[in-house]
Amino acid sequence: MMDYQRLSSHGQPLHYGIANPGYMPEAAGAAAMFAPPGAGTQGPSAPPASMFDSMPGYEGTVVGGGGFLPPPMPAHPVPQPAPGPEQPHWNIPSITEDTARGAFSLYASSKCCYSSAPAKDGVITNMEPFNTYRYRLETFTESRSTEWSHEPYQGQPVDAYAQQPPGPWDISARAPTFFVAGQQKIKVPYTSSMKPCHGCIGMGRKPCRDCAGSGNKVCWVCNGSGFRHGNDRCNHCMGRGRENCTHCHGQGSMQCDICRGKQQLLVYINLNVKWTNNTEDYVVEQSSGLQVANLSQVSGKELFRDSQYMVYPLMGFPDPRVVQAAQRLVADHQHTFSQTSRILQQRQTIELIPVTKVTYAWKGKIYVYFVYGNEFKVHTDDYPATCCCSVM
Repeated sequence: MMDYQRLSSHGQPLHYGIANPGYMPEAAGAAAMFAPPGAGTQGPSAPPASMFDSMPGYEGTVVGGGGFLPPPMPAHPVPQPAPGPEQPHWNIPSITEDTARGAFSLYASSKCCYSSAPAKDGVITNMEPFNTYRYRLETFTESRSTEWSHEPYQGQPVDAYAQQPPGPWDISARAPTFFVAGQQKIKVPYTSSMKPCHGCIGMGRKPCRDCAGSGNKVCWVCNGSGFRHGNDRCNHCMGRGRENCTHCHGQGSMQCDICRGKQQLLVYINLNVKWTNNTEDYVVEQSSGLQVANLSQVSGKELFRDSQYMVYPLMGFPDPRVVQAAQRLVADHQHTFSQTSRILQQRQTIELIPVTKVTYAWKGKIYVYFVYGNEFKVHTDDYPATCCCSVM
């Protein structure tokens, strides 16, 4: 029989789970067995600070991770941004009446409660194009943070203090694909040490929570009395008044879920490398009546693309609002992200999102719809022929 124990505050051993599945009272009429008070000793949920050594260059590392570590100053001069490619001719195409009518018909047919008559028979009286631009700046960054971690010790190498660990920004990480988010965890060399498990105090097992370490519970049939009716002995617990705990199978203890019964932990520092594509858009608002939020659902025709380590603010675009937004965003990104991360690449693009306001007449009234994006998506607030329908 297993004897799971630890010392009390007075130096006396405390025993958990000395359960005897075969225990039976000497006589059927003996008093029911009662469990001792539940042991309140469950190992700490978080490891104590004393469990972690002080590693040179990683003194601020905490459990659960801290803030991002600023990158060191570059050893070589940072390449200066170069002017972008020559600006193309900013030509704004318009859609045809057939394209507008076809998009409207598809829109109506996609709605179960919309009649196709307005889209089919409505007479287009005016088509007004609007030049809507979307400027997008992407800044691809690499950030690094550290945290103390642990795992069950199963013979892994222990190398703490064998030599000074490399700095957080001196450790090689896999080469990322630009503008694709990702992350990688790397065990920092020369930080691994072996420590007793804090969850079970190095025992490999912990008192069972369901039975408080006794290995048995009050019988649910006789409610602990040992009898069912009068002097009839309870057949479920055989008159004991208690039954073996099904959670721990009567042992009174469970394998420690932190060290998985190994008693020891390998404690080390994890380096968390994170690649982030920080994207920000600026959309020129027009007086078409279509909400800017609608444009996030569609793509446009790419008019301009520039990708390099640091992009040069946009120049020469015909809409000054786009130029001003580009200058502001480039300055903001380069200042903000260089404080906590390393900028690997930037990319700026300009898309033309075609928006056409279509006015049409149907049954003597005037209505409006919008066709926008490369997908010729349609939006209207007042489709004139709808019906109330419901799914039974």
